Amino acid sequence: MNGDKEPGPDGFTLAFWQSCWEFIKEEILEMFKEFYEHSSFLKSLNNTFLVLIPKKSGAEDLGDFRPISLLGGLYKLLAKVLANRLKIVVGKVVSTSQNAFVRGRQILDASLIANEVIDSWQKRKEKGLICKLDIEKAYDSINWKFLLKVLQKMGFGPKWVGWMWSCLSSAKFSVLVNGVPAGFFPSTKGLRQGNPLSPYLFVMGMEVLDVLIRRAVEGGFLSGCNIRGGSEPPLNISHLFFADDTIIFCEARKDHLTHLSWILFWFEAASGLRINLAKSEIIPVGEVVEMEELAVELGCRVGSLPSQYLGLPLGAPNKAPYMWDGVEERVRRRLALWKRQYISKGGRVTLIKSILASMPIYQMSIFRMPKIVARRLEKVQRDFLWGGGNMEGKIHLVNWEVVCTDKDKGGLGLRKLAMLNKALLGKWIWRYACDKDNLWKQVIKVKYGQEDFGWRPKKANGAAGVGVWKEIWKESDWCWNNMTFRVGKGHTIRFWTDVWCSESALSQCFPHLFGMTVQRNSTVEEMWDQNLGQGNWNLNFLRDFND
Repeated sequence: MNGDKEPGPDGFTLAFWQSCWEFIKEEILEMFKEFYEHSSFLKSLNNTFLVLIPKKSGAEDLGDFRPISLLGGLYKLLAKVLANRLKIVVGKVVSTSQNAFVRGRQILDASLIANEVIDSWQKRKEKGLICKLDIEKAYDSINWKFLLKVLQKMGFGPKWVGWMWSCLSSAKFSVLVNGVPAGFFPSTKGLRQGNPLSPYLFVMGMEVLDVLIRRAVEGGFLSGCNIRGGSEPPLNISHLFFADDTIIFCEARKDHLTHLSWILFWFEAASGLRINLAKSEIIPVGEVVEMEELAVELGCRVGSLPSQYLGLPLGAPNKAPYMWDGVEERVRRRLALWKRQYISKGGRVTLIKSILASMPIYQMSIFRMPKIVARRLEKVQRDFLWGGGNMEGKIHLVNWEVVCTDKDKGGLGLRKLAMLNKALLGKWIWRYACDKDNLWKQVIKVKYGQEDFGWRPKKANGAAGVGVWKEIWKESDWCWNNMTFRVGKGHTIRFWTDVWCSESALSQCFPHLFGMTVQRNSTVEEMWDQNLGQGNWNLNFLRDFND
């Protein structure tokens, strides 16, 4: 836990409790024991300061501010202990459609799935709708009794539910006005931003909407998009959640939107979570007629592709340079802040490494950056390095290739964007081999097929479209040339052709033996014979070595 965050009403930062742990641990553990046995603690420990943070520059209305909670240090320690226990099981009680705050799932997963769904619709020339829904003040309006009922239905015992109720109901708030508290008042709903428990409780509350949508799909009231292409059975994708960012896929039919509006109404009545129609939109895929009429049915505006989802391009052609315009604009805006500052060359190198080179990483983690965009961004870095904040046209004294080499080789250790992009895309190949049943992997497996005992997907053929996997797959070869298997049972690792006991495959280390073996495709498990003494390798060749 970060010990330097702003303290709550008790005035103690977490750094204090961490540094003084040897002196105070007995009292704190006694408080934890009291909470464990009686589901209660001193209520003043749960007092909270509310600070309003503007969502945008020039904020004037109350709705333009986001309340941030400053919790007391002792309560935050207790909540963190409970959150650490909760995050172990949250992945078992929420569906694969939820990608937020679940171990092993990432925000990028939802973007990949959404783009692959649109790609499937477009290539099959099917019509569909994408409903991007924004939940209004999600953390602040969720109903406590609803959350406790959800916990009970998920199988959490009375003691755990009692702990959650104590953490929720004992909270009192005081708004800081010019840094001065203005008295405390209780609350009857909502989750505090800054409370370690809040993300996990919210995700479990959203599971109710997930269940409502899945039941509607099973009953034929909603459709979703069927992913198909390989030999696997079709996979239906009807919705994706990332915390309060919700995206729903359905057919362009009025009755489907009518049923969706009823689902959202029922969910609001139960949970208190209301859809902000002013920020929500429906986006047509294909030539959908009467879009305005469909939008009226749901009560939101009409959007178009390409769009944005979770801050990443949605439905944009893979190699289109314009999809990187937002990244370039953010880089130039940041440079404008440094324009009138005198920054030493060492400071510029640090800023390039920590800020300028890092700003495109989020988008580079899933999309291939066009060469022209990489050249433009690196030119900005070069100009800033040699010209300073004024971006003056000064001479570049050292070749950029030399600047980007490692420090021990005479460079400054800056990263080439193309190489960084290649590494970030290659991580998906590693994740495909390591992840078990995440939804994004199921989508790729069904759409493109897989080989080598499921370690790697098949080649993605066909036109590029808006799907992102075809570009990611191009990194397969170099990734697999640098990966080594760790043997378990050995039933999915080939003895001769996979890399598992040295830096290269046995077929490359011993080509003559591989040429004579009759078991070229056998697995490690098949080659091991338990009946040979204490166990030994059972190698069969075309002829005896003594011949």
